[in-house]
Amino acid sequence: MAQQKKLVEAITSRDEDFAKWYTDIVKKAELADYSGIKGCMVIRPHGYAIWENIQKDLDRRFKETGHENVYMPMFIPEGMLQKEKDHVEGFAPECAWVTVGGSEKLNERLCVRPTSETLFCEHYSKIVNSYRDLPKLYNQWCSVVRWEKTTRPFLRTSEFLWQEGHTIHETEKEAREETLRMLQVYIDFYKETLAIPAVTGRKTEKEKFAGAIETYTIEPMMHNGVALQGGTSHFFGDGFARSFNITFTGRDNTLQYPFQTSWGVSTRMIGALIMVHSDDDGLVLPPRVAPIQVAVIPIAQKKEGVLEKASELKNRLIAAGFRVKLDDSDKAPGWKFSQYEMLGVPVRVEIGPKDIENGQCVLVRRDTREKMFISLDKLEDTISELLADIHESMYKAAQKNLEEKTFTARTHEEFLDIAQNKPGFIKAMWCGDTACEDQLKDETGGVKSRCIPFVEEQLSDKCVCCGKPAKHMVFWGRQY
Repeated sequence: MAQQKKLVEAITSRDEDFAKWYTDIVKKAELADYSGIKGCMVIRPHGYAIWENIQKDLDRRFKETGHENVYMPMFIPEGMLQKEKDHVEGFAPECAWVTVGGSEKLNERLCVRPTSETLFCEHYSKIVNSYRDLPKLYNQWCSVVRWEKTTRPFLRTSEFLWQEGHTIHETEKEAREETLRMLQVYIDFYKETLAIPAVTGRKTEKEKFAGAIETYTIEPMMHNGVALQGGTSHFFGDGFARSFNITFTGRDNTLQYPFQTSWGVSTRMIGALIMVHSDDDGLVLPPRVAPIQVAVIPIAQKKEGVLEKASELKNRLIAAGFRVKLDDSDKAPGWKFSQYEMLGVPVRVEIGPKDIENGQCVLVRRDTREKMFISLDKLEDTISELLADIHESMYKAAQKNLEEKTFTARTHEEFLDIAQNKPGFIKAMWCGDTACEDQLKDETGGVKSRCIPFVEEQLSDKCVCCGKPAKHMVFWGRQY
């Protein structure tokens, strides 16, 4: 029990120091470690297994909507990057450059990709000739580099893993539909797989992606009242096509510019999983991304028949399609309980001599710690039902947190008071002027517009900042 207590105490309390709590979980749950390269992390097997499950689920959704995976080069020549003015200006402060190849200075600098719009555009300019070549629905899984000043594992690192979809269409209507369709894929994935609700909508002109006409976003709320940009989908119009001279012969035999989209999510989703669901005893994972869904712990395993029965249960559960780990190490059961709680395993199965005698086992769920005795002949069905219930319960708890941390401000004074005293989203009216966004950010020390929701409430007819006629209701908040 001393070992168990020590494991739990290794995590700083969430309410005492949220940032330290987060870092403790990243390390103690064996998700990632710091590396010798500033701003870069080592993703450990448990963390990478979560990413693999995320990737597998999303990849299936992308392919079901007709997308194909491709891979683009890691390097972008400076001249290519310069072709789209707004785009290059937006990324310039974060670019990492290669200036020497081998022992020779390069004639042209190479940017280590911060994103791949320009690479896709160059490729499309070669393969798109006719309306019959469209659409191209491409996605790539890769890493990108952005030279961040302040880094934190998963949330903001100099190199991170992600997927970036890049599609090109015959008409503006098709491209706009694609932009919103892929945002909906993300919304469904967050709800159905990560058990995370979110606010969704359009970014303001100031906050949109560099080079985009419109940017749509999914914004989940963390436990501490700080928002996270969980994924974005961009409508580019034909701006990139014009910059890269991508043209095609249309149905009317005239030369036309195609319309493009881009959309992406990254390993920061693992950061969201931690900050939305986890507690002071470690990680709490939704069952659909948990690398281990069920941990089987033999009790008094040296007694005759215990390990054999535990192994039998493990094999039954694997055959039923669950991801299972049998811990037959010589560590004490209490240590094992703490370890699998730390790793966020949704369900623990305990089996000992008395359980075998009674034809039962003990199930413990990670999210609520509820313990139940169940008949061994109902094991598979019970665990299946339990995992589904854990997902729903986790989603409801996250939804409750989102609702409790969403506030309404109708006046400037209310806005400033909420920003100072109530962490979370602030719903408030806005005139549409970037100057008001800047003023509110400066006055509050960092509260920014998160998105204009698809369904806007008419909270008042005046901007919360300047008092002029309001154009939109906006969700505001601090962000990671």
